[in-house]
Amino acid sequence: MTHHHYPDSLTKLILFFKKLTGVGRKTAERYAFELLEWKKEEVLSFSSSLEAFTKRINRCQECNCIKENTCLYCTDKRRDFSILLVLSSAKDVYFFEETNMHKGLYHVLDHLINPIEGKGPSEIGIDKLLKRIENHPIKEIVIALDATLEADATALYLKKALENKEISLSRLAFGIPMGSSLEQVDEGTLTKALLGRGKF
Repeated sequence: MTHHHYPDSLTKLILFFKKLTGVGRKTAERYAFELLEWKKEEVLSFSSSLEAFTKRINRCQECNCIKENTCLYCTDKRRDFSILLVLSSAKDVYFFEETNMHKGLYHVLDHLINPIEGKGPSEIGIDKLLKRIENHPIKEIVIALDATLEADATALYLKKALENKEISLSRLAFGIPMGSSLEQVDEGTLTKALLGRGKF
């Protein structure tokens, strides 16, 4: 419980910090008190950047990646429009961009299949993916999901949904330990996994 004797505005700020993953009460309090040490202009600048973030950052209607104005991936004519990398998190796009190995398009799913959380196949956004396949000359789809049970269930569902399409389907290869997310994997391993992708 947050201490009741804090002023309301401070308590509110602590509660917002607590919403961040991995931030407990003590850390949230430390963050809030740290802001008190900032110059007023810095705090106002922080506040206006949060406002700009909510107004300007959104998802691309086509690939679900994060964009500010136009989508950097869908609008880049130099990209290979025949290969599509399917991911579960918009953050993962940046890991692949850093490896410099993937020159194709990206597609971020809405969710992974997770029955415990009530997320079934209809929640992953398969319609958006199928629409893209119709609109682009896609020849290969690489399923680049984390090594988890939810990702496996989603990958198998995608395989079934795409099996009657004339598309080569592959999945990231070795080197990704079970239970790990792509952001925990180093660049070299990610590159190997992409190069060594196997038929799925």
